[in-house]
Amino acid sequence: MECERLKQFRQETYQMLGKAKDATFELMDSVMTTRNVSCLGEFSLSPLFRRKWSSTYEALQDTRPNRNKLMRRYVEEIPPLKYVLLGIDHTAWGRRGAKTLKDRTYEHQASSNNSVTVGQGYSTIAWLSEKQGSWALPLRQERITSYETPISKAAWQLKQVTQHIQQLVLVVLDSEYGNGSWVNQTGEISASKLMRIRSNCCLWSRRARSLASCADAGSLVKTE
Repeated sequence: MECERLKQFRQETYQMLGKAKDATFELMDSVMTTRNVSCLGEFSLSPLFRRKWSSTYEALQDTRPNRNKLMRRYVEEIPPLKYVLLGIDHTAWGRRGAKTLKDRTYEHQASSNNSVTVGQGYSTIAWLSEKQGSWALPLRQERITSYETPISKAAWQLKQVTQHIQQLVLVVLDSEYGNGSWVNQTGEISASKLMRIRSNCCLWSRRARSLASCADAGSLVKTE
């Protein structure tokens, strides 16, 4: 049963890869089964990749996967649950030496000496399984362009995903999203959000309505 389900999933995924399906599909298998490589061409050494090394580059250049169809197909793999647990994260890919790479941005990188690097940022939204382990199913993973922000990209991804999930949704995020901008941009999205807040973050709330003065109802107070 599980074997047939896997075959069906692979076949349906294959049909959504656009051009260069064969090379792209074999490259995906090679990436998932290879521990370490020093360059893209090394993926062609995998026994699962039956083409020449140049096909690894040509596959990425020619393929145009249908991201929306792939996302909907991945969502179908989420079992019936009371709450669907999603996670969103922003990952930096440092490319200091790639001066000709288009649309590089300044990215925060904890592993960097000065915590800032030049490269590209990627936003990932994934379903987090309740089973033990660190396994997760990415639903969308996309580059954050120079005219976007990690928060605007994540908000857009969350909106796209929740449109195709019938169950209640809980999304967890780190402190990068624990701010008013994220709350404002996702206020109308049907999902519960659990964000980590920085220790120096100041929270504000509306003052309780006073019978003595209705004018105070809309004022704000700072809560420590």
